Amino acid sequence: MDEIMPHIRLSREQAADYVLLPGDPQRLDRIAECLEGVKELAYNREYRSLRGLYKGVSVMAVSTGIGGASTTIAVEELARIGAKSMIRIGSCGALKKGIRLGDLILVNGAVRDDGASVTYVDSIYPAIPDTELLAACMESAKELGAKSHVGIARSHDSFYIDDEEAVSTYWGERGVLGSDMETAALFVVGRLRGVRTASILNTVVEWEDSLEDNINSYTGGESAMMQGERMEILTALEAFVRIDKNKQGGNSYE
Repeated sequence: MDEIMPHIRLSREQAADYVLLPGDPQRLDRIAECLEGVKELAYNREYRSLRGLYKGVSVMAVSTGIGGASTTIAVEELARIGAKSMIRIGSCGALKKGIRLGDLILVNGAVRDDGASVTYVDSIYPAIPDTELLAACMESAKELGAKSHVGIARSHDSFYIDDEEAVSTYWGERGVLGSDMETAALFVVGRLRGVRTASILNTVVEWEDSLEDNINSYTGGESAMMQGERMEILTALEAFVRIDKNKQGGNSYE
């Protein structure tokens, strides 16, 4: 009998090559709307999971909760049961003017301002996505007509530090597009464990706007942010289809 992972509560026989990684367990409900033959798999702590088909490709979705520590647990255990490619579909706050609510940020590198990734390897090690998977996300976003930006994100560990505004301004002035709490850990641990990773972030707070007001709007119903969430889900799913077709054809972006 396959070993069941202690936190995600999944085994190798339940795994798919392709995994969506939202933070919020409730986001799986919106993912399920895009899939066929959906089967709920497990729900333990912050880790809720399901599996279904998108255009004939088997895909899992596993929520990671908030922060790098819980994300690394999901990545580690998914890698151990055989997952090969993982795309974070998360939310972020913009650090630059002109990035609007619902815009997507396709992350091509992350500032490692988190605690989880540095427990694995020195902070000079880069946090970067898989080239092929990022290219597939970029092509898919363009084909879908998603408003997207490609650039750097900053991953951090708290919304409520006393100098949050000054810290955000510092990184925004240095070309960082947005901030989240999980991408750096995903990139670093995925790279160390031989897993392809990418991160698509839906903008839920505009630069110099209110975090609380925007988050409340995001959870309140249909909005630009909800449309952005759907677009990031579809972008990631289409990217997996591209990767799968590419694999079947023996080609590579790299």
